Amino acid sequence: MGLFRLFRKNPHAAAAQALYGSLVAQARRPVFYRSFGVADTADGRFDMIALHAFLVMRRLGAAEDRTASDLSQALFDAMFVDVDYNLREMGVSDIRIGSNVKAVARAFYGRIEAYDSGLKASEDDLLHAALARNLYRKTDPGEARIAAMAAYARAQAAFLEAQPLDEILSGRVSFAAPVAPEAAS
Repeated sequence: MGLFRLFRKNPHAAAAQALYGSLVAQARRPVFYRSFGVADTADGRFDMIALHAFLVMRRLGAAEDRTASDLSQALFDAMFVDVDYNLREMGVSDIRIGSNVKAVARAFYGRIEAYDSGLKASEDDLLHAALARNLYRKTDPGEARIAAMAAYARAQAAFLEAQPLDEILSGRVSFAAPVAPEAAS
């Protein structure tokens, strides 16, 4: 399977690219950086993309459908092709690209686990801690911003769950508009 897979066109590539483009557009909305306090840096932008990718992949995973699972993998692949490209654009040498991409993948898997646990919990403590640790890293945006981001993540998960799977499988996804935290505005 290995070598032949390289020469096969992924039937989900176009839908994955469309989903990735939509989630990047949502993640780059200025409100997240201005009002929610996410750092407008390479790390902050990656973390917003990772959050939105997680939310879309979570929706695909909930479908328990082979096509949805394959599309989720294609979305992951599209995301990491972009990570590779961006690392190269930032000047990371060819020799170090592989180890850097692996480190980013490990970070992404850690975020998936933390955000999923946080969304499954009935209380917001786990989700707040996951967002503070991963999205805000070493900054203190204030509890109002963390709470607003947790509310946004929960609302977005529900919004995605309500979307028809067929639409998402065809590469069309929409996101709810984020509501800026009042205390941080």
